[in-house]
Order: sequence, then structure tokens, then C-alpha cells
Amino acid sequence: MAEKFNYKKAGVDVNEGYKAVDKYKKQSERARIPGQLTELGAFNGMFAVPKNMKNPVMVSGTDGVGTKLDIAFQMGIYDTVGIDCVAMSVNDILCSGVKTSFFLDYIACGKLDSKVAGELVKGVTDGCVDAGCALLGGETAEMPGFYDDGKYDLAGFGVGVADKSDIINGSKIKEGDVLIGLSSTGPHSNGYSLIRKLVTDFEEKITIGGKERKIGEVLLTPTRIYVRPVMDVLSKFRSSVHGMVHVTGGGFYENVPRMFPHAKEGKKQLVAMIKKDSWEVPEIFDELIKRGADPENVFSTFNMGIGFVLAVSKKDSAEILKRFNANAKKFAVKGAPVMKAYEIGYVGHTDKVIKGEFKGSKEMTQFYV
Repeated sequence: MAEKFNYKKAGVDVNEGYKAVDKYKKQSERARIPGQLTELGAFNGMFAVPKNMKNPVMVSGTDGVGTKLDIAFQMGIYDTVGIDCVAMSVNDILCSGVKTSFFLDYIACGKLDSKVAGELVKGVTDGCVDAGCALLGGETAEMPGFYDDGKYDLAGFGVGVADKSDIINGSKIKEGDVLIGLSSTGPHSNGYSLIRKLVTDFEEKITIGGKERKIGEVLLTPTRIYVRPVMDVLSKFRSSVHGMVHVTGGGFYENVPRMFPHAKEGKKQLVAMIKKDSWEVPEIFDELIKRGADPENVFSTFNMGIGFVLAVSKKDSAEILKRFNANAKKFAVKGAPVMKAYEIGYVGHTDKVIKGEFKGSKEMTQFYV
């Protein structure tokens, strides 16, 4: 007689899944906010559209954590990468001047461990709390034979709602606008395929900020979530903020140009003029260069210490900069360095006609001394 199989013998432990969901529910309550209409565990998640909006627009973002996850697995530290997962989407949504309303996560693995999954979702919840959004739902997929045991993938999806008239889309950027850069906590969630070539022992100790730490722990520092400080500035200076950039994969050259519109016929193309050495570069980047990262390419791979950029009117730039730095401690998160804001350059122009996508163009992001 042929052997009989059930789901557990095939590699899917339903009871372990139930344990994981119980952990998720306890965590998600911390991120509950007004407007949330459903509990975690329903077939779908519902969120009320805010009242008093004349022309509401939904703004979405999605991303994953990427190969930074491999360091988390090797270090056995699972409760920080969930913050990265949230940060990558909510910071993207923020580029339009919009606060994320709700977030959903997706966890995939070969063999589910409810404790590990619970730690991953704890991090997601921590990120949602920092961003002020609800954790409205998610999916956990156990796929034996597809993922190696002990390996997880983590991705997420966020949605915000704003009045169309409040959307910031770069159309008001003009020559002479000041570029304000907000400090990163390190590489955030980008460039880790390169980092994993440069660092082979994540238990190795290095000196950062005068303290000896494991390099793996330093590299797992979560992505900074910029929602609260930026929305605070927008509450007073929205009309003076003309464009915003989340500096992610591809660094400055890939991302800064994305806020600029194409020049109309007969007009000059706007570009970013970045002043070298106008901000403090975190020590971890020097460590990566020392280990072999090509100095000529680091600005097209890493954020190099600036995780978010705003193009603002010159007349209000000093006040905006002052507000960011004055309120930085109020928005600080435990375990992360306090955010700093810097004037890192200005909006200039090029006489060249640039067609197609701006991403990666060194003409669109120019550095000066």
C-alpha cells in the first residue's frame, strides 16, 4: 500500500502557522490607528478614507529588504529587518508629501518557525509605529523545497491617501532651490550584495563611534523612517518644499534625478549640484571602502550618509533646516543615531538635452567642491 501523506509530511506545519498568527495579532495591536476597520486575520483589511478631502488620491509603495536578510539569518537577529521592510515603502510614499495610512507584509520561508516569524513581524510593527501607520494585514507562505530551511524573504506594501492639491511631484522645483539632506543610519537596505562580498565574518569586531561592535550588528542598523520629521516640516512649509527623494539602491546618481521633470522645449534641464564634504559620512562607509568598495562608485551604490533629500525654496531653507535639527531629538528612535539635516547643495541646470530616464545620469547629479 502506498504511503499516505498529509500537509505536515509534505513540509507545511499548519499548527506552527497558527502560533505565528497569534504572535502577529499581539504585535499588530501596537500599530492600531484611527481609520482601521478590521482586525488582523480577516480575509482582507479595511481602512476608512479620511474625511474632508476634496479630491483624495491613493499613493502606494512596495519593496523588500533584499540580501540584508542574509546577515540577519547569520547573526540570528530577526527583530530589526522588519523596520527596514516598512521604511523602504513609507519613505517612498513620503516623496509625494504623503503619510502612509496602512501597511501589509509578506513573509515567505521554507520551514516556518513561529518564533522567528514573530520577531520579523515585531520589527514590522515597530516600523509601523514609527511611521504612524496601521499594520492592516499580511501573508505568511511556507514553501518547503522552494526556500532553504532557515531562510526567509520579507516584503511589504503601503498605501497613503492625500488631497490631490497637496501632492508634491517636483513640478515646482526651480533653479536656485536649496537641497537639504537628512542623515541616514548607514547603508539602510541597499548595496548589501556588494557588502556581503566585502565582509565575510559578520561576528568580526570593529570600532564605530569609539565603541567596539560586531560588524554584522552595525550593518543591521535599521533604515531610518523619515515620516515624522518630514511631515512636521510639511505642516508649516508644504508650499516651500518642491521635490523630495528617498536615496535607496543606486545611491545619489540613481535617485536624486528622479524628482526632476524633463525640461520643456526651449528650457534648460534642472540638475542637482551636490557640495562634497557638506555632511558627515558614517564611519561604516569608510570601513567598506577600506575593505575594497570602489571609491569611484560608492555614490552610485550607497546613500553615503544621506537617506532623504528635499528641494526647498531658498527663502525658507534656513528655517526648514533649523526646524529639522531643532526637533530631531523629539523624533529619535531608540538604538538609532539622532537625525541631522544639512544643506548639501542647490538646484542648477545643464545646457545638455537629456532624453529618456534620468536615473544613473552623472549629468543630472553633479558634485562640486
